[in-house]
Amino acid sequence: MIRINENYLKLEASYLFSEIARRVSAFQEENPDREIIKLGIGDVTRPLPPACVSAFHRAVDEMADEALFRGYGPEQGYPFLREKIAAHDFMARGADIQPDEIFVSDGAKCDSANIQEIFSDDISVAIPDPVYPVYLDTNVMAGRTGRATDGRYAGITYLDGTSGNGFIPALPDQPVDLIYLCFPNNPTGATIGREALGGWVDYARQAKALILFDAAYEAFIRDDSLPHSIYEIPGAREVAIELRSFSKTAGFTGTRCAYTVVPRACRAWSADGTGHLLHTLWHRRHTTKFNGVSYPVQRAAEAVYSDAGQMQTRELTDSYLQNAALILKEMTALGFECIGGENAPYIWVKSKNNSWEFFDMLLEKAGVVCTPGAGFGRCGEGYVRFSAFNSFENVQTAMNRVREAVA
Repeated sequence: MIRINENYLKLEASYLFSEIARRVSAFQEENPDREIIKLGIGDVTRPLPPACVSAFHRAVDEMADEALFRGYGPEQGYPFLREKIAAHDFMARGADIQPDEIFVSDGAKCDSANIQEIFSDDISVAIPDPVYPVYLDTNVMAGRTGRATDGRYAGITYLDGTSGNGFIPALPDQPVDLIYLCFPNNPTGATIGREALGGWVDYARQAKALILFDAAYEAFIRDDSLPHSIYEIPGAREVAIELRSFSKTAGFTGTRCAYTVVPRACRAWSADGTGHLLHTLWHRRHTTKFNGVSYPVQRAAEAVYSDAGQMQTRELTDSYLQNAALILKEMTALGFECIGGENAPYIWVKSKNNSWEFFDMLLEKAGVVCTPGAGFGRCGEGYVRFSAFNSFENVQTAMNRVREAVA
């Protein structure tokens, strides 16, 4: 008799965004003529930058030419892309990251889920609340938790983010091994300064812990005082793995390209106390279970770093930040407490009541979709997340509808 992984049975209800999709679909079936504006899931709506499209076409044409055709590429990513990433995203900001420390993949979501495979099942894990659900759910699937009680899993150290701390959690008050951080934050849009991030690096160094730093939204940072990478902080190479993505930076959500940085200085330990390079372990996992991102997609990603690509991706992220600024302005004017929306594409809004009730009210009265904060954790109750990923015209219409719905 084949048995299932019973850790899956611990997972609470359905995945957040699946539940949102279910409710929206049900509403649309009952109201087929109603136009719905989606400011919920963080999916981009604008096309790929022209520089990326041109590079994509050229690479596809190469695949039609026998002399230029490519089959399997290097699982870690082609050198032409890894070299551009290292130079532009890290070395240009004073961060010592080399091309061979970069692993190109099909998504930061995948990497954030897969990376925990290289760690022991019995490590202690610290996860912020509110949080991107994938961090928590994948550790539940791996068996690192007990069952959930009152919305929290036994065995997880929860790092509370509240309005009182600006949704930047305090350091753990007990020893932990693996720490998840995301800045600019999904879902709250909060950002972290160098001094505060340095405190996390110092903690990890002292505790021999590891930080998984999700920087998928760094392209939205406009405040020059904020770090774009954890590797801008001294000592981080020894205690941090960073996740990045082209999804929001350049509209690659439907194209799939991201990367994870595992510095060679980064170590973890076996039961006998022997140190091991995480780079070696991740390289083995990556090359065993992944055959690489397609050549045309990597050429398209490389084009992000061309002069034209840099201008076009900046214009792309600027357009979403314009949307975020409008949402922030309008919700604040309506008397809602808000955070985010300035260096991030998300606006975290205090809903004044149950977050799912607020979600349902906006859907029914305004035809506007947001994301209930309760889906991001206990500390998310009483909040909703608005996403800036839509057209400016749709965001204007949505805010007009919201104003009427809450009046």
